[in-house]
Amino acid sequence: MTIRLYDTNARQIRDFAPLTPGCVSIYLCGATVQAAPHIGHVRSGLNFDIMRRWFAYRGYDVTFIRNVTDIDDKIIRKAAEQNRPWWSIGYENERAFDDAYSALGCLPPTYEPRATGHITEMVEMMRGLIERGHAYEADGNVYFDVRSLPGYLSLSNQDLDDLRQPSEEGETGKRDPRDFAMWKAVKPGEPSWETPWGRGRPGWHLECSAMAHKYLGSAFDIHGGGIDLIFPHHENEIAQARGFGDTFAEYWVHNAWVTMSGEKMSKSLGNSVLVSEMVKRWRPIVLRYYLGTPHYRSTIEYGEEALREAESAFARIEGFVQRVTELAGGPAEPAAEVPPAFAEAMDDDLGVPQALAVVHTTVRQGNSALAADDKEAAVARLAEVRAMLGVLGLDPLDAHWAGEADRGEDLHGVVDSLVRLVLDQREAARARKDWPTADAIRDRLGESGLVVEDGAHGPRWSLGPR
Repeated sequence: MTIRLYDTNARQIRDFAPLTPGCVSIYLCGATVQAAPHIGHVRSGLNFDIMRRWFAYRGYDVTFIRNVTDIDDKIIRKAAEQNRPWWSIGYENERAFDDAYSALGCLPPTYEPRATGHITEMVEMMRGLIERGHAYEADGNVYFDVRSLPGYLSLSNQDLDDLRQPSEEGETGKRDPRDFAMWKAVKPGEPSWETPWGRGRPGWHLECSAMAHKYLGSAFDIHGGGIDLIFPHHENEIAQARGFGDTFAEYWVHNAWVTMSGEKMSKSLGNSVLVSEMVKRWRPIVLRYYLGTPHYRSTIEYGEEALREAESAFARIEGFVQRVTELAGGPAEPAAEVPPAFAEAMDDDLGVPQALAVVHTTVRQGNSALAADDKEAAVARLAEVRAMLGVLGLDPLDAHWAGEADRGEDLHGVVDSLVRLVLDQREAARARKDWPTADAIRDRLGESGLVVEDGAHGPRWSLGPR
């Protein structure tokens, strides 16, 4: 089967054809580290983690680059507001992003370059663009001449005559107000690096063009990021790269936002939900389920009720995994292949919602096998479920999530002993056909947040959704 992806530039779903057979190269715009991440930031990382896992499952050798923007106007402003060195803010928040990605089960990138580590490559790219007539120096700034490149704005499908290019203070000497800054002349108190055009610092767009070229070459397969980056960031990346002579990305893939009250979740709006706080209230694997299972091109409207629904849905999957594991005396190894319907959904523009429906169907089949005391069928379904969850990064038996099970293990043993005493009383009531007492015990346990399930091997309890 051929993997198909929605290409923003083509405005349609295209069959994926790699530049190098058997390999896929992905560049994802990563964090601008002026503050700690909220769940809107990490959604992109999760979506492309699932993409990367699916390509690997399909047998591709994946090179995955996710950059860190550790110098830009926002970081400099934060440094001034907090009276701290700019680099300390960047490093602190880079660590916070790493913690967030790791907490939610994202695989580490192949390389994770920092912008400040690639000034030399940026200078080389600017020199090449000036030589080719696509850029010019003015007042210590270096600008890209947008009229010099045919096809500029094809990604965002805008009209150049109507363009309003974002501009910052100090961007003087432009020949055309629509030209954008690649290099910004030094200002008092700001970090700066030496160049042939004077001291200064890089513009946001230049950083990614230079780093993509260094790590993936003049042409690569997929460039990813949030839809808010299409313009100006990705449009200007393309201009710089094409002007320099690179083919650049063959496919452009963009994920949608996480919103609150219909607005994009952002620090500036004050409506962000920090990952570091969310993982204190919700299990990280549940957060991954919540953020990773909607289609990557659909908007997620944040809400506590939606999170509770995600928690309940994942609890049904996890409960099945636990029951069969206990019955079999150990975990079944994941199946060598996922079910065909799951693969078909994932091949079709990473259709995770449709793929997840296959997971839940398989869980229901497994539960029916448990009810029929068909151990062999139940174990077979568990193997399929684990294979599918592994692709989604949601296998509760994976070593990454083992820490979740380990936390509170001693307390679980104490609670289990106490609940067993109560369940023994309930079983005694059922044996003497005292159904009101048996039901009352079950209901009281339910009020305490425990779910009791009766099976062929006796009652079993678990924590219910909050």
